[in-house]
Amino acid sequence: MDPRLTPFSGRVAAERLRGLVPAERFVPGERRRIALPVADLRRQPGGMRDRQLLWGEEAILYEEREGWAFVEAARDGYVGWMRAEALAPAREATHRVAVPATHLYESESFKGGDLCHLSFGARITVTAERKRFWETPEGYVPKPHLRPLDRPFADPATVAQLFFGVPYLWGGNSVLGIDCSGLVQAALLACAIPCPGDSDLQQDLGEALADGEALQRGDLLFWPGHVAMAVDDRTLIHANAHRMAVTYEPLEAAIARIRAQGEGEVVARRRIIGPDRPPAPASPPA
Repeated sequence: MDPRLTPFSGRVAAERLRGLVPAERFVPGERRRIALPVADLRRQPGGMRDRQLLWGEEAILYEEREGWAFVEAARDGYVGWMRAEALAPAREATHRVAVPATHLYESESFKGGDLCHLSFGARITVTAERKRFWETPEGYVPKPHLRPLDRPFADPATVAQLFFGVPYLWGGNSVLGIDCSGLVQAALLACAIPCPGDSDLQQDLGEALADGEALQRGDLLFWPGHVAMAVDDRTLIHANAHRMAVTYEPLEAAIARIRAQGEGEVVARRRIIGPDRPPAPASPPA
C-alpha cells in the first residue's frame, strides 16, 4: 500500500484497514476542517512537508499526539501529520475562493481590519449575503472573490493561469507557493475533476495520447517527478524549479531543457476527461 494514501500512523489506523496493517487501534476517524489559511501536511511530526491543505478543506482525524494530528485529506486521500491547532470542528462549505487570493475582514469594510489571507481554492461557509461582502462565521469576504461550490470552473488551464508568477514551493498548494503537481491538482479540482496530489499518481489520469498527436489545451505532460499543462499545442504552463515560479514555456524548449538537465524524456502525455471534457474521438480504422 502506498504510505501517502494509507491512513496508518504507525499506531492508529482507519477502521477500513483492519486486517491489512498491524495497528494497535483501529478507529473510524473524526471529521475536521482546516482553520488556518495554509497548513503543512508532513511525513512525521516536525518532518518534511509533503503537501498542504487550505482553509476550510476537510480532513479526517485519526490520532493526536503531543500537539500533532495524523489526518487524511478528504480531497484526495493524502495522509500525514499537521499541527493540531490547524484543525477545527467540521462545517459544510458552500463556496470557494475563485481568485488568486483574497482577505477575510473583521467587518463589512475594506478599510476595516483584515484577519487573514486566503488562497485560491480555500473553502468558505457563507452564512449571509451583504451589500458588498459575503458573511462567514469568522468574518467577511468580498463578494466578487467567491464562487459557489456547485459552480465549478470549466477549463483547467484557465485556473492554472491564475497562478502565473506564483513562487515555486516544494509540496506547496497555495498562491503563496506551489509546485508542479499542486498546480495541476488545484486546476483540476476547481473543475470538479478528481485529482491526486503527486505527479506520479496524476500520471494515471485521463487517456493516453497517441504518439505524435498534437496537444490540446489542458493536456498533461509528464517527466520523472514533474508535470506540466498545455495552454495550447505549443505552450506549457508549469511550476518549475528552473525559474522558481509558475511560468509559461514553449513545448519544445521545455523538452530540450529538461533533457539537457539530465532529468529525462517525457514519459507520458495524458488528456483529461471531466464533466465538460469528453473523451477524444476514436481513431479511424486503418
